[in-house]
Amino acid sequence: MSTLTSTAVTAEPPAVTGRRQPLHDWRPEDPDFWQTTGAPIARRNLWVSIFAEHVGFSVWSLWSVTVLFLGPAYGIDPAGKFLLTAVPAALGAVLRLPYTLAVARFGGRRWTIISALLLLVPAVPMTVLLEPGVSYSTLMVLACLTGVGGGNFASSMANINLFYPQRLKGRALGLNAGGGNLGVPAVQLVGLAVLATAGAAYPRLVPAVYLPLIVLAALAAARWLDTVPGARNEPGALREAARDPHTWVMSLLYIGTFGSFIGFGFAFGQVLQLQFAERFPTPVDAAWLTFLGPLIGSLIRPLGGHLADRLGGARVTFWNFVAMAAGASTVLYAARERSFGLYLAGFLALFVFSGIGNGSTYKMIPAIFRARAADSMASGQRDPEAAARWARRMTGALIGIAGAIGASGGVLVNIAFRQSFLSSGNADAAYLAFIGWYALCFVATWVVYRRPRAGRLANV
Repeated sequence: MSTLTSTAVTAEPPAVTGRRQPLHDWRPEDPDFWQTTGAPIARRNLWVSIFAEHVGFSVWSLWSVTVLFLGPAYGIDPAGKFLLTAVPAALGAVLRLPYTLAVARFGGRRWTIISALLLLVPAVPMTVLLEPGVSYSTLMVLACLTGVGGGNFASSMANINLFYPQRLKGRALGLNAGGGNLGVPAVQLVGLAVLATAGAAYPRLVPAVYLPLIVLAALAAARWLDTVPGARNEPGALREAARDPHTWVMSLLYIGTFGSFIGFGFAFGQVLQLQFAERFPTPVDAAWLTFLGPLIGSLIRPLGGHLADRLGGARVTFWNFVAMAAGASTVLYAARERSFGLYLAGFLALFVFSGIGNGSTYKMIPAIFRARAADSMASGQRDPEAAARWARRMTGALIGIAGAIGASGGVLVNIAFRQSFLSSGNADAAYLAFIGWYALCFVATWVVYRRPRAGRLANV
């Protein structure tokens, strides 16, 4: 997920021991080096990265469960609570690009330590200040600060991308992303445990649980992570990608997939309590279901990549958005008919298809530039080496931009719910907006990548 490249440095291979050794030589595309030295080091870095990113996602998602604790004593209406879940998504989206670039600037190991310790910035004051009487402006600042956890995903993906050969990047990045996404249901399960044991009077216990985990993530990074030598940010790659129309088409699609996942993950508990207040009179009643959607969406994400490998990314993405529009229509119908079972099924379907779409849209991006690189070789504009280098460069840049823009979808989802409840007292307008967005996405996928025409990109 980055514009990073790595220049191999030839030296004696580092000894592989249980202790972290400085890397002076890194050639993952060399089969002998990978088999004897590279693979064990890459696996060690992957598992530590998954843990650190998982904790980051959990901190980013803290307010998805914290708002369930904010009862009448806090004096916050539903519109105010939706703002509290929107601002972490906003900061997380803004930080994704600089966090991606920070890996080459500071080194993967060092930046993982720094980004883990930055999670203490929101977690410590939340542990101290969350109690009745705290001002709404203070809560807004605390909620915004948890957005630092959203940046961790970008730097973690950029770092792990450097460790693996091209043929294994998909699986490694899928594991890294999926492990991180599981931080959303994990923090909601922690919130459920606190609600069920200590009660709604102690919201500070949820961030308190993560204080030792944050420190452990930083210590694990210091102890077991490495920095790939020769990593550098591609000069001008982001500017070139920003001028490419495919960047904005794919960003639109990623708002629909990842934006839906993170937005619904943040808002689901609140929406349940508002939409079916008679079924969820207490926060713990809603918390029993809140984690299910993000859990399913996280676990299903690799299936999207697998289906895209077999059937084509654009085909899977197109039908996936059709399914998401159908899921949102089901939720709208169920909400109007007061059918809780159908409502829950429709919402869980939205989480399933947002997870599948996360995987399939990611698979489309390298396929787009492989196809364009092949066209440039066929026309004689680039030789094979230059074409492959350009495709990798543009793929990394587009993923970085689309990842940042896609995360902003979490803001849009929560703002849509807020405005809908403010204007009409229900979420119907929000569901109609989601249906419209998914329709725009499947039309864009068809027109740009699926419509039979001359010049259509092959195998996207």
